[in-house]
Amino acid sequence: MVGIVLHHGLFGGEKVLGPISLASFTGIDDAISSEGFPVMISNVHPTASIERRAQQLKENILLNRPRLGYEKLVLVAHSLGGLDARYMLARLDMAKYISTLITITTPHRGSPYADWCVRNIGLKLGGLRLMRWLGLDVQGIIDLMTENCAKFNEQIPDMPGVDYYSVSAARPWHKIPPFALHAHHVVYAAEGANDGLVSVQSSTWGKHLGTWSADHWHTVNRRYIPELRNPTGDIAPHYVSVIQRVLGLMPATAIAA
Repeated sequence: MVGIVLHHGLFGGEKVLGPISLASFTGIDDAISSEGFPVMISNVHPTASIERRAQQLKENILLNRPRLGYEKLVLVAHSLGGLDARYMLARLDMAKYISTLITITTPHRGSPYADWCVRNIGLKLGGLRLMRWLGLDVQGIIDLMTENCAKFNEQIPDMPGVDYYSVSAARPWHKIPPFALHAHHVVYAAEGANDGLVSVQSSTWGKHLGTWSADHWHTVNRRYIPELRNPTGDIAPHYVSVIQRVLGLMPATAIAA
């Protein structure tokens, strides 16, 4: 059976700051492995540059290849992780190991909220200077600015022999966690429907597999608001369906809300 790599986005991984942990893919790895797929979850720097995170992702994959098997792998990458994955495939000689990349609500064209944060918190309020003084690498946030992602897309081609798929997510403002309402407003004003951080427009890349009814955190099973009507619930079955679809194990119908 084909091995599956789950790669986390910004602020994912085992630790973010000291003992603080924001686990990604909760229960998703178990759901995928229950279908017979060998699975690994990456662990790279939570806020570093795309280039640094991509190198660490490569090391993660090569270390785990014996456990995942020696067929070409399916790489499922969330948020910033999708840009790491594209960089790794194009620049780090890893396309020979990966058959398929599925990006989940990845800001391929950047996020207007990253623009807002860098310009207002990072520059005007001196946040970037403080982070550097503390020795914290937050280049990943800068890499997500729309102008930087435009340059990234010019320089990082899709690789022949790798199938590129994408999944977007969106919810109206009243179904977004309170802490993300400002981000949702900023992104909506610039690009329309979004998940609280990333627009549907930005997250569409390669063959689009549908738009999930979920906020950005729900797409990795971190749920912060109750769903009273038409709940999406556990997102894990959506991952299983998408993987089965791209592998030709289920009918090619859209995996949507």
